[in-house]
Amino acid sequence: MTRFPGFRPAAFAWFQELEEHNERDWFHAHRATYEREVRGPLEALLEHGAARAGGVVHLARQNRDTRFSHDKSPYKTRTYGVVHERPGSQAGLYAEVSADGLFAGGGYYMLLADQLERYRAAVLSERSGPALTEAVAQVEAAGAEVFGEALKRAPRGIDPNHPRVRLLRHRMLVAGGRLAPRARGISARAGLAHVERMWDAIAPLNAWLDAHVGASTLEPRRRPGRR
Repeated sequence: MTRFPGFRPAAFAWFQELEEHNERDWFHAHRATYEREVRGPLEALLEHGAARAGGVVHLARQNRDTRFSHDKSPYKTRTYGVVHERPGSQAGLYAEVSADGLFAGGGYYMLLADQLERYRAAVLSERSGPALTEAVAQVEAAGAEVFGEALKRAPRGIDPNHPRVRLLRHRMLVAGGRLAPRARGISARAGLAHVERMWDAIAPLNAWLDAHVGASTLEPRRRPGRR
């Protein structure tokens, strides 16, 4: 496992320049900086997290899929990865670096149809629903933000005045927090401490999701985007 060196100011300067010059020629001319200052340190940080929490590290590619997007800029302006396939948990542990700093969090990033059905049933239940409210309160008290894609209104057939309607509107449920860079960047000690603190903070939410939602049981051919 490579030692996490922290993120030096060059990493955040690279992102700032990428936002101004999101072009293939610029990226290839500055790829060495990306590998050395951004991707390499992030991979080392995730590997440290995987050694602590278990699981497998996956880093996303930097280039964007622009086939179905109006935005044709070729590269993402953030670099991110996840620790997944953790023993006993379907919740991914996520870390992201961008011009804004280091974000760490996790949760269930995409609820497929069967997961969404179980999620809403569990939120509606008077046995498991209040436990989610308590888990969210614990996560927020620990300094993390709970968020995720959500409907603008209550799902069809659900009372818009339900006491847990805010949670019922979610189509994904995640939590985490961001550490802003300082003049000297983000040190190894600060980066590791932030990631560990956020991943520990979101544990109650992940535990509830694992207990009441779990993995999708849909056949691969029936999952959205599979052909």
